[in-house]
Amino acid sequence: MKLLHDLFSTDYGLMSISGIIFMLGMGVFFIRFFNRKMNEDAPRVIK
Repeated sequence: MKLLHDLFSTDYGLMSISGIIFMLGMGVFFIRFFNRKMNEDAPRVIK
């Protein structure tokens, strides 16, 4: 329980959470971005 208390109540815990959330969001963005770009280029490669 002390771990969760430290994670949500200290400045370094909150920065850790924000860094993890930012990295996960960036990963989702890049996956969607690259998939969209690959799908746009697929019809040109097939022809």
